Order: sequence, then C-alpha cells, then structure tokens
Amino acid sequence: MPPITDQHTPIVTGSENGNMAKKNEIVSVEATEVLPVEQIENLIIDVRGKQVMLDRDLAMLYGVETKRLNEQVQRNIERFPEDFMFQLTKEEFENWKSQIVISDSNGILKSQFATSKMKDEWKSQFATSNSIKMGARKRPYAFTENGIAMLSGVLRSPQAVSTNIRIMRAFTAMRHFIGAHAQMFQRLEVMERNQLALNAHIEEYQADTDKKFEEVFRRLDDGSITPAQGVFYDGQVFDAYRFVADRIREAKSRIVLFDNYANDEVLTLLDKRGAGVAAKIYIKRIEPQFQLDISRHNAQYPAVDVELFDRSHDRFLCVDDTVYHLGASLKDLGKRWFAFCRMEISTDELLSKI
Repeated sequence: MPPITDQHTPIVTGSENGNMAKKNEIVSVEATEVLPVEQIENLIIDVRGKQVMLDRDLAMLYGVETKRLNEQVQRNIERFPEDFMFQLTKEEFENWKSQIVISDSNGILKSQFATSKMKDEWKSQFATSNSIKMGARKRPYAFTENGIAMLSGVLRSPQAVSTNIRIMRAFTAMRHFIGAHAQMFQRLEVMERNQLALNAHIEEYQADTDKKFEEVFRRLDDGSITPAQGVFYDGQVFDAYRFVADRIREAKSRIVLFDNYANDEVLTLLDKRGAGVAAKIYIKRIEPQFQLDISRHNAQYPAVDVELFDRSHDRFLCVDDTVYHLGASLKDLGKRWFAFCRMEISTDELLSKI
C-alpha cells in the first residue's frame, strides 16, 4: 500500500503519465478509517427544512479535498439538480458558522474528533472549518440524501463505497429518530413560536411604556402636565389664574362654564380660547350691568353665550370633554382657599342633566 500523502495532494489513479480522472470519476486517496454511523449523524444538519450534509464534511469522510469533490460534481452537474444539491446563502452560512462555534466552545466537536480515532489528515482538514479560518472559506454546498446517493455514481474508490453505505444508514437512523419524536418536536416548535410571540409582545409593551415615560418626563420638564386635583391658597392669585387660563387655551372645540358669579373679568378670561372654540356660561341671574358687558363684549370679540340656569350651586369648568369642579368663581381665583378636581364624567353627561 502506498504511503499517505499530504491531504492537499491526493493520490491520483490512472496511467503513469498522470492523466486526469475521467469525467465520472473522482480522484482517489488511500482508504482512511470511516466514522461510525452514530458520529456521521452528528454531521447531518437541517437547512431549508431538509436534512443535508455539507461538502466539506463529505470530503472529509471520503478522504479528499473539498475543492476536488466540488470539481468532480461540477463535471457531472447534470446529475445534481437543486433538490439534490444547493449552495448555502450568506445568511445560512453565517448561521451554520455560529452553530459550529457554539458547538466547539461546548467541547462537542472536540470530544467527537477525539473519540473517532481519525488520522492526522482528517484532523488537519477539519481544522480548517473552525471559527478562526472559517471566515475565509467559500459558502459550502449542501447535499440532500438523494444528492449523496448520486455521489456514489461518480466516486471510484473502496472508501467511497463503504462511506456511502454508512451515510445512508445515518440518514435512515435520523429519519427514524425524527419520526419517533415528531410529536415532541411539534410541541417544541409551538413553544418556540409562543415564546417568540411573547418576546415580541414584551418588546412592544416595553417600547410603549418607555415612550409614555419619556412623554411624562418631558411634560414634567416643561411644566405642561396637568394636575388632576389640588388646592390654591389665598394670595396665589396668579397661580390660580394661570391654571384656569391654561385649561382654556387647551380647548379645541368648546368651553362650558357653570358659574353663578361670572362678570366681565370672566368674559376677558374666556377670550384666551383659540379661534373657533365655542364658549357658553350658565348663570343663575343676569344683572343689568353684566347684560351690558355681554353685549359690548360680543360686539367686538368672539361671542360668549350666556344662559340662565338656577339648579347649580357649585362651579364647573368644561374644557372639551373634560370636566373640572371648582371651589370658587373664576372672578375670585386666589383670593381665598379653594380646591379644584378633575371629574370622572364627560361634558355631555353633565349637560344631559340640564
């Protein structure tokens, strides 16, 4: 038996003049110990929902260079349609590399090679698939079971025959394993989908929560957040006035005021509303002076409607659909202690009781 040559220089069968192998033959190398079926199963991976083996793993098993194996396949490319052989995409290649790195870091590959009693040629060739040199490798070709069976038609070495038998047995064992555990795999797939959906929901919820917090902090920073309730004490004339004025400016469509003590100062305060915002005052009694103030005001500024209503004791300020209960008339803001509170009713609900 001739000595084993370097893995990058496989022994070529043929005449002494060194003729290249025939089209349907691959270069032969000295038979090398074949991995047992159990370890070949570890080289079967799932790509695009298919059980496949990569060209570099097959070349290692056959004892040839990956380049030589692919050259021989290209010479017989008509025998390898896409459902027999395909090249990994960039994304699939990166995913495969990451899995190899994880497996190597866990010692799986190392223990597998250590127990396989491979010769130095295999160790040297397989070392080129590690994470250090992997980045320089071309995207590998994947062979389905049919594609690997077709390889037996273009290989011409005793090792190729025995290797193909073991590979076919490995695929058969893999199918039996998957068939026996199909229900478990389905449950795992459902669990994985549910986990992904849950993670997406959590991320969406977190993003929405972060957005709300940012808005709260922004409004706290610029002082635009509206308190739901509070008390203004005597002397806080400007603070109370600004609070009510800001609420009036916020109105988009309407302002309704229940205030039995409204006067011309209230009319001036309501003029701070935006264009197109309607304003109406419900009051218990309209004094002649206030009627004159209303007429002169409406002759120059956007009209404020005033209507008699004697069933309200308290003051209510309705801004669009938000209702505030006020403990003092708008004309007396800050003169004495008074409280305010945002009510849990709508303006329409309040007006429906009139």
